[in-house]
Parts: sequence; C-alpha cells; structure tokens
Amino acid sequence: MITKPFALLLATLALAPVLPALASEPARPAAASRVTPPALTLAEAETLLVERNLALVAARRGVDIARAQVLVADTSPAPELGYGQTVGQVAESRRLGGFHGARGYTPLQNASVTLSVVIERGGRRELRTRVAQEGVSVAEAQLLDTLRQQVFALRRAFIQGLQARADLDVALANRATLDRTEALLRRQVREGQVPEVDLLRFQASRLAFAQELAAAVQTHAAAVATVAALVGGDAMQSGAAPARTPLLEGLPFALRGSLAARAPEPAPRDTLAAALPNRPDVLAATRNVSVAQANTRLAEAGRSRDVTVGGSLTRTELAQDLPGGSRPVRASDTVGITLSIPIFTQRLTNGNIAVATAQQGQAAAQAQGALATAQAELLTAWASHRQARALVELTAGATLRRAEEAFASTEAAYRAGGRSLLDVLDALRTLNATRVSANAARAALLLALAELEQASGVGGLVPRL
Repeated sequence: MITKPFALLLATLALAPVLPALASEPARPAAASRVTPPALTLAEAETLLVERNLALVAARRGVDIARAQVLVADTSPAPELGYGQTVGQVAESRRLGGFHGARGYTPLQNASVTLSVVIERGGRRELRTRVAQEGVSVAEAQLLDTLRQQVFALRRAFIQGLQARADLDVALANRATLDRTEALLRRQVREGQVPEVDLLRFQASRLAFAQELAAAVQTHAAAVATVAALVGGDAMQSGAAPARTPLLEGLPFALRGSLAARAPEPAPRDTLAAALPNRPDVLAATRNVSVAQANTRLAEAGRSRDVTVGGSLTRTELAQDLPGGSRPVRASDTVGITLSIPIFTQRLTNGNIAVATAQQGQAAAQAQGALATAQAELLTAWASHRQARALVELTAGATLRRAEEAFASTEAAYRAGGRSLLDVLDALRTLNATRVSANAARAALLLALAELEQASGVGGLVPRL
C-alpha cells in the first residue's frame, strides 16, 4: 500500500513536538570527567530542519512575497491628483526684452487642481489577480520542493554519520584486539618464546588500522557538521565527547541511530511512478503552465484599450478683464474634463501576446521535461535500491558471520600455538574489511531508500533509525 505523498511531509513535521535547543547535558557526577553530548535522532533533526533550516526560511519568504503580490495585482491603477499655480509675472516692453514690473502671486490668487483616473478594460484586474494567485501556488510547490531537497540532504549526512560511527566502532574493536595481541607478544618476547623482530613487525602493521580509525573520526565529524548546518545549529558549538570515545570530543551533538534498522520493502515501482505528478518540483512546473496561460489571457486583454478620464478645477485672479465686459472681473473659475485613449497600440499588443504565447509553450515543455527527469530519477533510484538490498543480504548476513568465526578460531589457535601471527593479522584484516563492507552495504540501503523517497515524492520509505 502506497505511503502518503511527500507533499504531506511538511505538515507532518510541522506538527511534531518542538525539540529543545541543542545544549550540553549536565555534567555526570564524580567519576565521569566527561559529559555525553546531546543525542539527536533523525526524526528530531527533521523537526529542527523544518523549524530552522535557512533554505526553508528563504522559501517561506518567497511564499509571503507571492501572497503580497496578489494584493498588488488586485488593485486598480491609482488615481493621480495634480496641483499647479502661477508663481510670478514679469512685464516686457518689447518681445523678449525690456523686462519690468515683476510681481509674485500666492495660492489664493491662482491655483489649478487636476484629477485623472485610468479605467481598465478587458478584465485586466481580474486576469492580473489570477496570474498572481497562480504564482502563490507555484511558490508553495517550490517550498515543498526545497523541503524535499533539504530533507534528503539531511538524511544523507545523517546516514553517512552513522556509517562513520559504525566504522569507528569497528576500528576501536580492532585496536582493542591489536592491543591484546601486542600485550601477548610482549610477554612472549620477555619469556624468549618469539624474537623481538616479530613484535616490531606487528607494531608496524598497526599503521593501516590507525589510518582507518582516523578516517572514520574525520568522516563522522564532517557529517555531524553538515547536520548541524542543515538544522540551523552552530557547528562550532562544542559539546563534551562520550567517555568511551574521546576521539569525538568537541562535536556539538551525537547522532543517535543504527544502520541495522529494519528497512521494509517500499511500494511497487508502478505505484511510486503514479505519484510522480505530485512530486513538488513536477507540481511547480505544472503550475507554471497555469501561470503562463493566465499571463497569455492578460496579454490578450491588451486589445481592449484603457481609457483615462481627467477633471480640472482652476481659479485665477490674474488679469481677467474681458473685451466688452460690463463690469470688471476679480477672478475666474474654470472647470474642465478630459478623456484620452492610447492609439497605435496594436503592434505592441501583438508583440506582448506573442511573447506570452511563447512563454506558455516554454512552460509546457519544461513541465514535460520535469516529469521525464523525475521518471528517470525514479528508475535509477529503484535500481540502486534493489542492488543495495541484495548487497546487504550478501554482505551483512552469512559472510559477516563466517568472517567473525574465522577470526575467532584463528586467534584461539594462535594463542594455543597452532597458528602464526601472520594468520591472525590476515584474519583480522578480512574481518575488518567484511565489517566495513557490511556497514557500507547497510548505509547504502538506507541511502537508496532516501533517494527513492526523494525521486518518487512519496514519504515514509526511510525506516526509523
């Protein structure tokens, strides 16, 4: 049965309880000089990501911007109010010369007030609002797609951190085994049972194991830093290391989980493929087609020309003596009205329609391309998942048990004098390689499930670690 669409993951995580801010736990009493750093599960990390991830914060602001643009689009052009007046007058005795008798005027002596209003035709306001509303749906889909990508990045870093920690446990177990063997060799050298050169050769052979230990520590630290950045934390915040693993001292928190978590079979491939149209990036591309269609209709509305209606009110006390007037006039008040309509706009309108039509075709092609890309990613992720599951069954099962049994019997035989030191080292290398391969196989399966969830847009495929 198919799990819920990935688009619902945002609501699911947003309703999760708020995780307290990452902080070091109180110090352990007396005997323990170190404090275990706060442990973070994958579910807790995903909750923190929804709340504090900076990419998601930016995507949410994009939704806010789109909603504000709806308010702008659903507003008619603002009327324009104008004011004007004559501020001075200069007399001239001849054309453009002989200036004399200058005087100024106050607003009470003359003023002109105008008001103009644009009347939109062709339903432009409604069509413009429709374009903005479709833009909101695109921004919301882009927010979900950002969540999809950031959740996958978090899961990948978290799984890599768990793998590095598992490899570190293997390296620490190897070091403990090597310490026991070296102690045995030292005793045998003191008792004259083996030459000292055997001890020196053994000590030289430990370099490869030490390098693997250092690599595991570095990989784990890098994964923790990546997780901290994705959940909006401070990677430089220093927590105390676990007492049993002082090599990890200074990390902000510990990753809690296990690569051995049971990975259930996902839904059939055809069922996952049926959910691809609801994958956030495909959904955003599809909604962009609706935006382009609405924008085309808005461009077509340009065939209906807008009308500008204006009115004016003028009062002046400048010289108003009219020829043949029976009495002098102190002031003149004038009321006027104007009507204007743009002309020669057909070429511009046809060009805008052609641009909008081309953009609509472009959006449709991009939507088809997004779906095709999603189908290819799903096919690749499905093949990786099947291969990873088969590799886990091969590596982490009977093969690992046989390697453990072979090393245990070889070590016991060596202590009894029936095997050489080289046999022990060879068995340990084989066991080490098998354990590391098993960790890699388990991590690859979990990562393949995360990739399958990202590729299909269907949530719930990654098990609880």
